[in-house]
Amino acid sequence: MSARLNTFTQRATPHALALFRIVIGLLFACHGASSLFGVLGGAMGQGDTVPIGSWPHWYAAMIQLFGGTLVMLGLGTRTAALVNSGSMAYAYFYVHQGIALWPIQNGGEASVMFCWAFLLIFFIGPGAWALSHALFCARR
Repeated sequence: MSARLNTFTQRATPHALALFRIVIGLLFACHGASSLFGVLGGAMGQGDTVPIGSWPHWYAAMIQLFGGTLVMLGLGTRTAALVNSGSMAYAYFYVHQGIALWPIQNGGEASVMFCWAFLLIFFIGPGAWALSHALFCARR
């Protein structure tokens, strides 16, 4: 049983990583879209949008929308994931850390989870089903 399970998990790993990348990218892009366009509950669940050009909220929302979309599609995955991870580290330390030490206390769980998820994606790459594979590997 163990050998069969090991074989299955080895074959499924690139697909599981691709699903992880797609879901994380989609959630991040939705977060940016909600802040920029007021959809899906709007900025911070208040139904409104962040003012254009406001620092750092508008820029963070742009990174979330475009960076999340790139990661979801598997285009420039490592670069986008690194920028996304850095933006979430900045968000945690700039917005949340001053409130309390632990993410559960300061409302920074999403920032921490996105930061580490994107850092993982940076190291593992896009996995299967990446658009970059279809666009750039087909030329060889």
